[in-house]
Amino acid sequence: MPYLTSRSERGSWLDRLKWLVSFSRIDYIIFIILMLVKLIILHSHLHLQNIDMNPLDVVTAVGSIMLASFWTIFLPPRGRIIALIVLDVLLTFLIFSDLVYFRYFQDFITIPVLLQAGQVDSLGDSIWELIYVEDIWMFADWIVLLIVGLFLLVRRIGRRTQRSYSSNRSYSSMDNDRWTKRFSKRLLQGMIVFVLGLVLTVGPIKFATSTWATGLFVGNWWNMSLYNVTGLLAFHGYDAYRYAEDHFGPQDQLSTDKTDEVKQWFDAKQATRSKAGDDDLFGAYKGKNVIVVQGEAFMNFVIGKSYNGQEITPNINRLMKKSMYFSQYYHQTGQGRTSDADMASNASLHPLPTGSVFIRYPDHEFDTLPKILKSKDYSTNVFHAYESSFWNRSIMYENMGYDTFYSKPDYTIDEPLGWSLGDKSFFRQSLDKMVELKQPFYSFLITLSSHHPFSLPASVQELDMGDLSGTTFGDYIQSLHYVDAALGEMEQEMKDNGLWDQTILMFYGDHDNSLKEKEPMEEFLGHSLSDLDMEQLMNQVPMLVHLPDDGHAGTYDEPAGQLDMTPSILHLLGIQASPYYLMGNDMFNQKEDKLVVLRTGAFTDGKVFYIPSADGIFENGTAYDMKTREVTDVEQARSSYDEAQKRLNISDELITYDLIRQFHKAKTTAK
Repeated sequence: MPYLTSRSERGSWLDRLKWLVSFSRIDYIIFIILMLVKLIILHSHLHLQNIDMNPLDVVTAVGSIMLASFWTIFLPPRGRIIALIVLDVLLTFLIFSDLVYFRYFQDFITIPVLLQAGQVDSLGDSIWELIYVEDIWMFADWIVLLIVGLFLLVRRIGRRTQRSYSSNRSYSSMDNDRWTKRFSKRLLQGMIVFVLGLVLTVGPIKFATSTWATGLFVGNWWNMSLYNVTGLLAFHGYDAYRYAEDHFGPQDQLSTDKTDEVKQWFDAKQATRSKAGDDDLFGAYKGKNVIVVQGEAFMNFVIGKSYNGQEITPNINRLMKKSMYFSQYYHQTGQGRTSDADMASNASLHPLPTGSVFIRYPDHEFDTLPKILKSKDYSTNVFHAYESSFWNRSIMYENMGYDTFYSKPDYTIDEPLGWSLGDKSFFRQSLDKMVELKQPFYSFLITLSSHHPFSLPASVQELDMGDLSGTTFGDYIQSLHYVDAALGEMEQEMKDNGLWDQTILMFYGDHDNSLKEKEPMEEFLGHSLSDLDMEQLMNQVPMLVHLPDDGHAGTYDEPAGQLDMTPSILHLLGIQASPYYLMGNDMFNQKEDKLVVLRTGAFTDGKVFYIPSADGIFENGTAYDMKTREVTDVEQARSSYDEAQKRLNISDELITYDLIRQFHKAKTTAK
């Protein structure tokens, strides 16, 4: 009968079926599916506007998984299974680490971040705050893999017990031929997987960068824009390539045209700087001491606010009445967070889009506030009651021009609080050191008590936070209230030791609190918040400037940012900023523009606030009219957008290629 087949024919089909199963590598297919599911889980937790995981993104993800794992096909079955398990563990750790890192920094881990891995070790309890119960699904497959692995192990052991080999068995040429054929087949399969993975990955990326994402890899787009096109694994591949190109590639020099463009921008900027004597603030406080306090995660929305009838910042509120308060002051930080705020404020340059300048380029040359003041016979000192190696500060601060860095070993930990020493004792001990310094001096203080996760002991929590009690947001408000109290004590101690009337005191926040939820913010403020409200609230930090004679007190509503601090201090001291490569604006010079650019590409000029889309396309961004606070035609932001992008590019090139050193050398040679 026609449907009957001979034993040889049945064997032939059985062999083909076995070959098909062997070629498909069912264990490898399971691995790809598991990794894809994890990437989908990651994406579902990001909640990025205008970024979805469409079918083309799935194709890219599958291709990148294949590129990361094709080599396992070359291995024999047992070795392949072990390799896939190890790779599963490594990739799962990478994906989960990216998720946790994103929850805090709104960004992904990069090579420069890995080089500052010591930062993660010191986060301590903060990390646990960022891990959610539902994250267990990211690791559910490990149980399955363990069961499968045990099953295969038991089966292999069983097969071995059924085999009997003589101890003196010899291997013939037939064995060698069989091994060669098997390896050749694995090699062919692996190369097919590699080529297929390359096509699936590069194809969609090439399509995007040649259509709607043109210029993605040459601009200063947010890492999320790269992720939108490349997916997570390809993003990390590109990041590794970018890092290798930066540090080991042949291009140590920026092109002449690009270098000239940077120089011309700064020449034009310097030409607009004010001249001595053109207003009553330039040089009005010449020779005075300068104390700058950088408040950890201190945001602006709490200033002047009360909750349950309790003032959150009573001391700052009181000090505002005799100080200059900048109500529209923005932090301009990136991945480097606290170190970025330090860099932006003291070097007046934008932080890098990836990693921290402190970690990546501590040996490059910068025109910093301590270095400039040191050249004017100021004593320059920095105070931070933590490990000197954190953020590579011990190296960077020497390069920035500080005479002395007072770190944790220089303090008595008599008020253990949070990460280290409580701010009350920190201020007191720092002031004790300052009175011994040669005057005039510049002192830069970095606080710690309001650091995430904001878990102060009950003994120092003074506020009744009502419904917010026991929440991370409620703990944050408690920590700011404590810092405010520490500032109040610092003011009194400065008056007692004679520094108050001889010192310009500045206080500003370094970055946001990483708490992105709108609900507790609305609960605290007592009203709903729009997207524009949230964007401003998450990027605004207080800037308080107290002058020795209580002069020029009042609230200033013009937009300003951390890059503006150094030019503004130089203005007060009567030091021309024009010889230096400072990108920020002078807050006291009305001749300069008031454009404030954030590292994300968002910006405001006081008239328009532009929020970029995560895909990096200008037209997909949102522009708000600052008078009406309503969405306006995005073209209203076009010219400022172009300038904002130019500034980010110029700052990055200046830092990356050490151009300040080159410009200084050229100026010295010309003399």
